[in-house]
Amino acid sequence: MTEQGNMFETFFDDMHIPRFVVQKVNDKKKGGQYVVVAANRLVLGYFDLSKDQVVGRAIGEFMDNENTLHFEQSFEVCMSKDRSVTISALPGVPGKVRVYGFYISPIKDENGETQYLDVIGQLDVADQSIVQRERDDAILLLTSIFEVSEVGIVVTDFNGRIVRVNDSFIRTFGWSRDELINAEFIGLTTPDERELAKRNHEEFIRSGIRSSGEMKLIRKDGSVANALFTTATLELSQKRRFQVTTIMDITLRKQMEQSLRMAKDQADAANRAKSVFLANMSHELRTPMNAIIGFSEMMIKETFGPLGHAKYLEYLNDVHSSAQHLLEIINEVLDMSKIEAGRIEMDEGEVELPELIASVMRMMGSRAFGSDVSLKSDISDALPNLQGDGRLIRQVLINLVTNAVKFSRSGDTVQVSAYVLDDGRLQIKVMDEGVGIPKDKIQQAMEPFGQVTDRAENSLYQGTGLGLPLAKAMVDLHDGSLRLESEIQKGTTVFVNFPSYRIIPRKAAAQNETISAELH
Repeated sequence: MTEQGNMFETFFDDMHIPRFVVQKVNDKKKGGQYVVVAANRLVLGYFDLSKDQVVGRAIGEFMDNENTLHFEQSFEVCMSKDRSVTISALPGVPGKVRVYGFYISPIKDENGETQYLDVIGQLDVADQSIVQRERDDAILLLTSIFEVSEVGIVVTDFNGRIVRVNDSFIRTFGWSRDELINAEFIGLTTPDERELAKRNHEEFIRSGIRSSGEMKLIRKDGSVANALFTTATLELSQKRRFQVTTIMDITLRKQMEQSLRMAKDQADAANRAKSVFLANMSHELRTPMNAIIGFSEMMIKETFGPLGHAKYLEYLNDVHSSAQHLLEIINEVLDMSKIEAGRIEMDEGEVELPELIASVMRMMGSRAFGSDVSLKSDISDALPNLQGDGRLIRQVLINLVTNAVKFSRSGDTVQVSAYVLDDGRLQIKVMDEGVGIPKDKIQQAMEPFGQVTDRAENSLYQGTGLGLPLAKAMVDLHDGSLRLESEIQKGTTVFVNFPSYRIIPRKAAAQNETISAELH
């Protein structure tokens, strides 16, 4: 190599800017590739590679896919346009040398054909053409977003004066741009909120914290709009701070919320009035029904002498049974209306659950016998007692067993079991083999007056539809839960769970009785 060549190589290698030279090489297998034929020290530092890893290799061998595609497209443009091009550097290059972009220039031979491409990196930011263009593009993009946004945007300075406002805010609230620029933003708020708005603006712009909330703004026509706002602080050169506030008119939404709230209040009031009416009506009906039942019983027993005709006795039995059925309906309506009206009071005490379940089974025995249904119970002698209202718990069991018997077929079995679950809750299970409930109607069966059978088709299953809802409401009063599982023609199982804190262990109960006996 000549002295002049050595000097050029030294100059090239020690340049204070990254520089490398590439040549397009056509490979039959790989197609056209750009191979590095020379690279100086700063380029090697930019890629954080050795000379052997760069020189003599295609750029795709030491660049990632994104950078390779970026450079190859730029090389193609330079060769096709036959002029220098400028490209920006992509992020993600591992080296420590920072480059803002590259100049790519064609190097021609004596025939005017491009033989090499000279790639020079831009270290000095004095040439701001790329940075300026990117900054201009960013400003243009942000300005477009500001103007076309359907959300109102207001920019205020440190003193709370409006310096910029977009078209959406102007359209929504009716003020002209000239009326808003340089005006105090708090002047748009209602008088009762201006002091708070001023304090918030000072705090937000001083601390730079983001915030959101609701405010009331005055429109040009004098009407008041409910608005949802979000704020952010923007700091520019010379530490100038501005507050950017986005504003959405939610007046219609607030009006709908108020209308829904009023409708709900009216519905709640109507529901309470209905419950009170039912409670009063049921109470008034129960008195004459008791009289009908009492007098019909006296006549059936012929307390004051014979009736004179056997047919009268038959009719009186019908009157008596119908009156009892009607009284049961009245009692159910009365209980449900009391619960809905919040007028039922619990008389809590210690409930001896085994004895209570046994008494219910005895009470329901005759009804089950008359329907040819077997009643069975699975109750452990060690079943604990329960803290609750014995009358309500008894009614729950009566309702559930009555339903189970009613919807059972001749020869079926109804089983009642009770036990303590692993999680400490006490569970009562009432299981029948009856007609079952369709899965899509289980929720309907739990609603007051809900019927899942057609009365016209099957008069055997007539009732108020209050048995299950009443049982559930009474269990809810004990902070418990009632759940159904059912399958058509295979039966229904009702699970009643009471919370663990209501369980009273039998041992503790026995100790209390012993201590009480000793004290007496």
